[in-house]
Parts: sequence; C-alpha cells; structure tokens
Amino acid sequence: MPASETDKGQDKTPDPGFGLYFHWPFCRKKCPYCDFNSHVRETVDQKIWTKALLAELAWFAERSDRRPVSSIFFGGGTPSLMEPATVEALIDGVAQHFPVDETIEISLEANPTSAEAEFFEGYRTAGVNRLSMGVQSLRDPFLAFLGREHSASEARKTIELARARFPSISFDLIYALPDQSLADWENDLKEALALAGDHLSLYQLTIEPNTGFAGSYKRGEFDLPVDEVAESMFERTQEICGEAGMQAYEISNHAKPGFECRHNLTYWRYGAYLGIGPGAHGRVLIHNERWAFQQRRKPESWLKQVQETGSGTEESRCLADWEERAEEALLMGLRLREGVWFQNFENATGRSFTDCINSQRLTRLQENGFLEVTADYIRATDKGRFVLNSILAELMA
Repeated sequence: MPASETDKGQDKTPDPGFGLYFHWPFCRKKCPYCDFNSHVRETVDQKIWTKALLAELAWFAERSDRRPVSSIFFGGGTPSLMEPATVEALIDGVAQHFPVDETIEISLEANPTSAEAEFFEGYRTAGVNRLSMGVQSLRDPFLAFLGREHSASEARKTIELARARFPSISFDLIYALPDQSLADWENDLKEALALAGDHLSLYQLTIEPNTGFAGSYKRGEFDLPVDEVAESMFERTQEICGEAGMQAYEISNHAKPGFECRHNLTYWRYGAYLGIGPGAHGRVLIHNERWAFQQRRKPESWLKQVQETGSGTEESRCLADWEERAEEALLMGLRLREGVWFQNFENATGRSFTDCINSQRLTRLQENGFLEVTADYIRATDKGRFVLNSILAELMA
C-alpha cells in the first residue's frame, strides 16, 4: 500500500488528493444505531443501478476539473451486497473519465458475514485493494444488542479471509456499550489489534436522532456507561493503540504508518472529491472554484432523476465565501493529528492563514494548551481535539 504522509518530519505539504465516492444505499436490515442513508429493499436490479451510477459519474466528469484520482471508496449502506461485476464496471468507469494515480487506493466497506465474503475474491480481481469491515464488536451479546447479523466467530474468520486477499484491511468497533466494563473493552481492543494489524476505526456509541436506538433509549430500555467510564475507555484506547504502534491519526481512526485511509485523508485535508449515488455529497472543483453538491437521498427518487437528467443532484452551490471554506478546512483538518497545513489552507481559501483568524485568540489557545503552531501547520493537541467546535469559534471570531 502507498504510504500517506502524516509524519511530522516530512519535508513538504501533503497533497490532499482527489477522491471518488460511490454510495450503495441498500442493506439487508437497518441497524438500530445507524443514521446513514441506508434502505432495505427486497430486490435490487444491479444492472439498472450500475447504469445509473455510471451515468451520474459521466455527468460530473463533463463538468469537473480533471485531476488524477488518488482514491475510490465504495460506501453505504452495504457495498458488499454489490456483485463483483458491478464494482468492476464502476472502477473501469472511473478510468474512462479521469486519469488514475498509479498507486490508487480502492476501498470497499463490507459486512463480516460468510455470504458476503464469497465476493471477496471477485472484489480483489476487480481492483479493490483495501477492505473495511463493520465488525462493531467481538462479543456475541454486544453484536445482538447492535443488531448485527454476524457472530463474533464469523467476524474473526472473515477478517482472516480478508487478510489473505487484500493488501490492507480495516474494521470498525463500537465501545461504551450498555453493561460494557473497561476491562471488557480493553480485552476486545487487544484482540482487535492482534487481528487487524493495519487500521482500526474505534467509535464511542452515540444515540443519533431518527434511529432505532433513539426511541428505545428515550423509553429507558437501556443505559449507557457514565461519562467517567466512557472517558476512561477513550483514554485507554489511545494508550493501548499507541503501545501497539497504531496511534490515532484522526480522532477515531488508528493506523500503522503508511496504512492511513487515503480517501478519508482527502476529506480531512479538504481535498476535492466527487460523491456519486443516493445521498452522496461532494466538494468538486469546477474551473478551479469549489462547489458543494448534495444528491437526493431516497434511492427511487435519485434513480428517476438520473434516468431523466443524468444526475440525481438535489442541491449545488459555489462556495464563493472564503470564510465558509476556511471554516470547513479548519473543522476537518483539526481532527487530524497532523493538523492543517498552511499551504493547503491557502490553496483552498485563497488567503493566508494569518489573514483569516484572530491572532490574539490563537495565542491564548496556544498558551492554554489547545493548539500547537509551527511555520508549516497548526494542529490541535489531545486536549484541544475534545473541544474543536469551541476552538473554531474562537479562531474565526
């Protein structure tokens, strides 16, 4: 896998890259914690959907600036319900419209079930070189609570199967679950590190509006760990992962050097990316101006509009206001351990960093231990990453 430049000793500002995201909105079932744009459908005609996704890709390709694609990401929903032929057609479609980086990262999200694992060999042949699996827990009671279809044993077997086929793998875990102790989480995390090897995404359970958990939590059907326990879990996560050589390169993402997710780095470094499919969003460069696009969320509405017009775009607007671009660049970039590189910031906003922020407040944030600043970049400290919204409000005031 190509190395991502996150080492603080590097000599040059990292290139944010240019990414392309395909959204596959379909799932076998809706998990109670999920607030993503996912939908359960009895049948999906993959030929019709492949044609529509390719049509929207062509629509964007005609309008956006041509740059080498550094990453492709298949998200959802459950992209591992896509047939390998569908994935291959979409990857080939990208190459027909854009130059492709020789070291392109192509990621696909997958559920760790034996049924979906049957497609792994086909995905690898199609060009996928990074698999991201929604494991969520390595304990059956917690998997049942989270509404997952796989067992812990099945997840372990699928992880091993993926490791044998893909140059890079990652999987997600959720912690701070009801009745989960700190010792439970420490044991699960240590096992996960032994299984993963390259990359882990570790999220604290949050109750999102309009999810299954939102109603059951409001009704008092379960309780979450108290704040002190959740904070201890987060702190131990940083310690254990750091000791294993998988420091957090972003608030919730840990990787060995060189295995950071290049596609997600494009988001956090405020690079340009196309979003194709229902509910996808993008930050697209058109004649070197940054545009925001939002596609229709409902699959059937998106499909109908694409078939009629070539695009399922619901909203598009030029981000002409430099202050809006500056806020987005800082909000995304300060999530990263590497922070915001001043050259990238200037490229995105058209202004120098010092012209955009309140220098007196910046000095105060530094003195209070929330930010670190060098000649090349600004980054949040461990203390600062807990209060990013407040830091941003201070800087832009």
